[in-house]
Amino acid sequence: MSEPRALTLLWCGDDSAGSGPAGRFEQIRAAAGAAAVRPVGPRPGKEIDPLLDGRVLVVGTDADLAAVALRLLRRDRLAAVELAYATADPTPVTRLHGLPTGAPAVELARSGTARPVTLVRDDVGGVLVGAGELGPISTGTVYVDEHRVLRGAAELIRVVPDAAKGLTVTVLQRRVAGVFGPRPRTTAGRAVQLGMAPTTVRSDGREYPRPMDRWTFYKHTAPLQLVCPAR
Repeated sequence: MSEPRALTLLWCGDDSAGSGPAGRFEQIRAAAGAAAVRPVGPRPGKEIDPLLDGRVLVVGTDADLAAVALRLLRRDRLAAVELAYATADPTPVTRLHGLPTGAPAVELARSGTARPVTLVRDDVGGVLVGAGELGPISTGTVYVDEHRVLRGAAELIRVVPDAAKGLTVTVLQRRVAGVFGPRPRTTAGRAVQLGMAPTTVRSDGREYPRPMDRWTFYKHTAPLQLVCPAR
């Protein structure tokens, strides 16, 4: 670990006073101590731009972390700002990068080292930092790069950032009694394109406002600087 760093803490809870929700989120705030706590609310927007400097600790959900990453992308600050993340319970982001939760996440935010991690974008102006899910799909076609990975129906398509290729796409189709039928198939690539009957899209746990019949996720050209445990 490196020397402790000064933090700006973006509190993404619903409380405007910054006291935070009870339980483990409250423990995170207590552990932050003298850090500069900025109550910004869920999925903050451009109002946080003046706060994005140095090392920033996002306290909230995967969707909140994605919202902050999006502001860095739009301000061309991905390389200049180190993001740390603290949440109460394990999430796709914490599992993907081996991040602690609760109060230990604050210690990592202070003394951990930032490293580049893959940032995934979509074609409606958003980013993906943990996991995206689309489905159920009654009929559709899915391509990962030039490879067709689905033509027909699927229970769920799951997309996760990938350090090597950019993203992985897992196709889950209906199985009888959980035993008979196609097994889940995972394909890695730079981009995934989906055309389908209108269905639900969830990105980092947040549902898109309306069903969509087309969607694209793709690897961004620049990484996100995320504070992670030592390898």
